[in-house]
Amino acid sequence: MRRLALLTACLLFSWHGGAAGSEATFDLAEHEGKVVIVDFWASWCVPCRRSFPWLNAMHDAHADKGLVIIGVNLDEERAAAEEFLREFPPSFRIFYDTSKDLARKFDVIAMPSSFLIGRDGEIRKRHYGFKVRKQEEYETAIVEALSLLE
Repeated sequence: MRRLALLTACLLFSWHGGAAGSEATFDLAEHEGKVVIVDFWASWCVPCRRSFPWLNAMHDAHADKGLVIIGVNLDEERAAAEEFLREFPPSFRIFYDTSKDLARKFDVIAMPSSFLIGRDGEIRKRHYGFKVRKQEEYETAIVEALSLLE
């Protein structure tokens, strides 16, 4: 697995949860020592509609064990993303990658694209799309990553 250089990168993106148009720093280094899922999504993505409830369940089940989930929106129009989030409210943080810089750094090729990053900063798993029948497999990878100490 390759070491994710983004752990030391600080990128500025607006985020969901504060006042409209608020901005926050997207810095994976602040989550060093945790297991992080970075999930790229868009409002037009049908599998994303199935993945959000599952991501919420994973957050609720594993956040206290060190899991951090970061949803990264790639919509061209923020209003479309906001409408999606009203329908599928996340229990995890959402960033808007309007420049698509982060998507390029992760080599996103499909929607959704999810990256499971271990406590050591290594990408442990990646999956493209979201398949309901593979939810158990996805969660097993999370649990395995959480069980590993640096």
